[in-house]
Amino acid sequence: MAVAKVTIKKGREKPIRNRHPWIFSGAVSIAANAVDGRLVTVVDHKDRFLARGYWNSKSQIQVRVLTWEDETIDDAWWQRMLGRAWQSRAQNHAGAELSANRACRIVNAENDYMPGLVLDRYGNRVVLQAQTLFVDRHKEKIADILHSDFDAEQVFERSDIDLRRQEGLHPAVGALVGGPPPDRLLLNEGALYHVDIVRGHKTGFYLDQRRNRQKLHELVQASASASDGPPSLLNLFSYSGGFAIAAQRDSDLRAVNVDSSRAALELAEKNFALNEYDKPSSDACAEHIQADGFDYLRYCVGEGARFDYVVLDPPKFAQHKRQIARAARGYKDLNLSAFRLVKEGGYMMTFSCSGAVSRDLFQKIVFAALADSGRQAQIVEQLSAAPDHPVALTFPEGEYLKGLLLRVY
Repeated sequence: MAVAKVTIKKGREKPIRNRHPWIFSGAVSIAANAVDGRLVTVVDHKDRFLARGYWNSKSQIQVRVLTWEDETIDDAWWQRMLGRAWQSRAQNHAGAELSANRACRIVNAENDYMPGLVLDRYGNRVVLQAQTLFVDRHKEKIADILHSDFDAEQVFERSDIDLRRQEGLHPAVGALVGGPPPDRLLLNEGALYHVDIVRGHKTGFYLDQRRNRQKLHELVQASASASDGPPSLLNLFSYSGGFAIAAQRDSDLRAVNVDSSRAALELAEKNFALNEYDKPSSDACAEHIQADGFDYLRYCVGEGARFDYVVLDPPKFAQHKRQIARAARGYKDLNLSAFRLVKEGGYMMTFSCSGAVSRDLFQKIVFAALADSGRQAQIVEQLSAAPDHPVALTFPEGEYLKGLLLRVY
């Protein structure tokens, strides 16, 4: 087979030399013998080696770089890269998340130099997400390595994200190694959670918010003595109630979980019961309300409702740069209403998971919402994904989750 080679236009090679993993169509001069979903060698206009990655003509990102070294991408490469990612989790403070009923992200796509691949471990099960055509063609090999080298008793595929359509792929869900998973797994983060890896969001749970759930728990505990009566929490886009469950641990907090999905709220109700917050001896309670988050915020503003804590964790508003302006309007609308609902001296956690919206831009949007609300607020802490979701220094887009912990006056 002829060598597949992608030649970069003169003057467009700097990002590649700086080890950015994406090569856009506008930087490509010639793609000789390139086949979608197959490896290509990337060279500059003088035919000098730059990188090796994989090609997809259907995507705006036509090459995703696997290595900037002139090396072979084979089974040994996959074993080495998967091992490196695994060891990095085992050796740092995320290592505790690898125990029997805890969970951890073990491969974070481009940020672990394996673009298009996400792996989340739940105890002895690994959930695999193949985002691109190349990874889709290698998923069985990856699953076999996980089973043989990393003691994964089951590898279950959850490749049902929108990005696959841009790669010309259909959704794929099912077992790659081992039989079908149980209806729900049990996750212990101090509080207990049911996790549905077959039908749940992402790979079943928002592992990236683990540290921020713990932060909210600590905040509620520290503020308990200053509260008049049971504290209250509004948890918007609540999914299975993660933030509310964490906040209610060891407290009598009253929570309102709001989500547009009835299935998500039913899972939240089960999580609430799992933690025995609904026992007669418990003062904690929760409402689970099916509603559009924007509409419910406006309703609460109209009713004059006030909460000690408000959490805004909406879905991704911007898939790409063309959607940033629309996303900014959405974030401002949400945060403007939320500022009006926080009690004097209360706290707000607000997030964006849109990779196209930078941390600086998100903070400016929240500032604009604050200015229009007539309130004052302090940034108590910048929030981000848990440490098992590292960000490659050469890939700022990898910091998709950014947030602010604010005290509002």
